[in-house]
Amino acid sequence: MTTQQALSADSPSAADSATAAELDPETFATHAEAIETVIYSLDQDNSAMVHRNEDGSRLWRFRYGTVEVYVQLTGETDDDLFLAWSKVMDLPANDDPRLLRKLLEMNWSATFETRFGIFNEDIVVLSNRSVADLSPGEIARAIALVASIADEHDESLQAEFGASDRAGS
Repeated sequence: MTTQQALSADSPSAADSATAAELDPETFATHAEAIETVIYSLDQDNSAMVHRNEDGSRLWRFRYGTVEVYVQLTGETDDDLFLAWSKVMDLPANDDPRLLRKLLEMNWSATFETRFGIFNEDIVVLSNRSVADLSPGEIARAIALVASIADEHDESLQAEFGASDRAGS
């Protein structure tokens, strides 16, 4: 059985703001608490939702500007994963080779610890790493970078590369 609920300011792990400097590792008992604090600080229209699975994994979703951002935590052990991603545009594009070249160039120069990638038939901005030694500051930076880079580039990439006519074929 899984559960899903909205995050709110009344959530015990929610804070008024969550910059990397304010996320003291001593403040949070779990990575999930740090994630919820960061999401609460970035969520611009109270859209945040969390989905909890029986296996302990969680998936959060919230809106930032023009994009939806997803954060997944597979668990709290060193072997578990922390992932953040946001869809930027659909594939195929009207000029896949030129789009892919542009994304690779941006991966080199404009994405910091995130990167552009392909997930299913979508271009996404993503960041992932193991939970081992993951600090609240790293959580805040990864989520904020994914959200801001996706929001900064989604409309311009869609306008420049749009959807190909072959998308329906």
